[in-house]
Amino acid sequence: MPGQLRDRVLPDRQRRSLEDLQDDLDLSSGDTQSKQSAFWTMLTLSSVIAAGGILTDSTATVIGAMIIAPLSTPIMGIALGAVQRRRTTAVSFVAAGCLVVVVIGAVASLALPQSYDLLSNSQISGRTSPGLMDLIAALATGFAGAVALARKDVAAVLPGVAIAISLVPPLVVTGVCAGQASWWLALGALVLFLSNLLALVFAGMVVLAALGYTRTSVQRSGRAPRRAYVMVALLFTAVLLPLAANTVTTLLLNIWTYRATNAAERWLAHTPGAAVTSVDAQSRTLYIHVRTPGDLPPIKDLLGDLEGQLPAGILVVVDSTRGQQITAGQVEG
Repeated sequence: MPGQLRDRVLPDRQRRSLEDLQDDLDLSSGDTQSKQSAFWTMLTLSSVIAAGGILTDSTATVIGAMIIAPLSTPIMGIALGAVQRRRTTAVSFVAAGCLVVVVIGAVASLALPQSYDLLSNSQISGRTSPGLMDLIAALATGFAGAVALARKDVAAVLPGVAIAISLVPPLVVTGVCAGQASWWLALGALVLFLSNLLALVFAGMVVLAALGYTRTSVQRSGRAPRRAYVMVALLFTAVLLPLAANTVTTLLLNIWTYRATNAAERWLAHTPGAAVTSVDAQSRTLYIHVRTPGDLPPIKDLLGDLEGQLPAGILVVVDSTRGQQITAGQVEG
């Protein structure tokens, strides 16, 4: 059954040879000068383009940077080297490349004013709070990329794979946030990159091993590169935990915000012209922004309605368009 599935995914007539695959993914074999020159040139240019797109909040520009970014080549080289149980220089190229991209992002951040709100930029805010769906998408992209590399007839989909997997943009965001001393945001973007990196390596190892791109000695002995799989799985788990925690936190915040919005709308229902404009959470404080032409109803009514709907100890602050900011108090359990 596994053999039949492999033949369906990768027919013999469409299979690329192991030598061709190694030549594409190993930057230290063959014409190394040309390969490495192209890698560093395109990586630098894609980083500059990504930095420009991120600072100007331009999605099209960031997509352009993704298409020409060559970082996925040595990452898939890591996967192939692990499957073949051989040492590879791909890890060094990935590490050095990441450092170059982060530095370019940090330098680009010097163009931002000190008062700039990083989270107001969708290109930054969307890459500093990764969740489980980002990891799932990266895994699917890794499988697609590995299959596309192994087949002769689907090389045209590789640009789409490059767009789907976010490698250079989160590294640039890491540098930008670090340059602005926003360390937690920088860490969030770095976690997104690491999750994408590990997903690519893991998916690449699974696909390349399943499709038979292993050394002859490994095939004869029947031994899989178990140590490499275990190491990647452990790293994968280490990244999975913060992504899962962030996903759960986001879901809870959405639930609490929804409940607070409904409670505030009921609270203002009998106040003519009053409306809830937005509700947002910062740390353990919930800000309820309201628009009202007159006085607000008693705050204790709102707190009473929120009891049992929000965790105990949450501080509620009502901010009105009349210039009032009223600290309603803490929600009781």
